[in-house]
Amino acid sequence: QVQLVESGGGLVQAGGSLRLSCAASGRTFSTYIMAWFRQAPGKEREFVAAISYNGIRTRHADSVKGRFTISRDNAKNTVYLQMNSLKPDDTAVYYCAADRGSIYSGSFGSWGPGTQVTVSS
Repeated sequence: QVQLVESGGGLVQAGGSLRLSCAASGRTFSTYIMAWFRQAPGKEREFVAAISYNGIRTRHADSVKGRFTISRDNAKNTVYLQMNSLKPDDTAVYYCAADRGSIYSGSFGSWGPGTQVTVSS
């Protein structure tokens, strides 16, 4: 399995931006579908975005479309989540995930520890 570590979380005002990064270990990063999920206090974990092996295909949740963008750099073993126009409802722990399925898969086998994003109003 691939090891994942997220970074880039923090406190930001509504309307601001953050870029999350997820660094992966190993030489097989380019063979994994990568995704971001989030979990707010008292809520279930929800899908945010996913990206294909080569970065050509992406999928974003309706709640973040037009505001968040997932991307990846296989040379750096890193996946990113650019978050713009942040809202207080975006406050959550954000998790990076990896698997060898599809960007439409609901099941991911490898997870990072998460990074906290807090958006103040």
